[in-house]
Amino acid sequence: MRRSFIAGSLAALGLGNARATPTPKKAFPPVPTWKPSFSQPTDAVIDRISYYSNGKKDFAVFCNGTCVILDDGLSDVDAKATSLKVLADILSFHPDMHPAPMDDGNILVRYNHPAVNVVLSTVAKAHWDEIDKRHLDGLTPDEVLITPLGQNKFDDFGKQALLGRAYMFMDAQSPEIIRLVRHR
Repeated sequence: MRRSFIAGSLAALGLGNARATPTPKKAFPPVPTWKPSFSQPTDAVIDRISYYSNGKKDFAVFCNGTCVILDDGLSDVDAKATSLKVLADILSFHPDMHPAPMDDGNILVRYNHPAVNVVLSTVAKAHWDEIDKRHLDGLTPDEVLITPLGQNKFDDFGKQALLGRAYMFMDAQSPEIIRLVRHR
């Protein structure tokens, strides 16, 4: 096969067969590497979400404790479909979190869609070493969160919020609804 002048010149310079190294594609959606080694008791999570909603909301509970708040009157099939879509929507968009301290000492992590995670203070205390060491692994690649302490600097409250969000990411990546809770 005959080479062109340019191809021959490049080969003479040792560049003829050089190919550009493809830039690795970033995973989409970006997810954190932290998958907490501990879980929270489902019954306690359900109890707290029921308390925070004054027992007036239906919600779906995923295996890692993420709860999707549902509209009244949905059938089980529609409730499950809605819950799966909510988590997919959170994962597909930037998962902004809005943590709030609750009157019982827990932290409620809300998102831009009707889903929440509660971080139980008793669980956080029991597993503080892991939370303190791994909270930055709760950030997605290239993510920068601005806090009063600076970029990606978190106080204890922020570290616990990242724990709650880590559970949401786990549920969104492998969604498994374990219970539908209906209000009275």
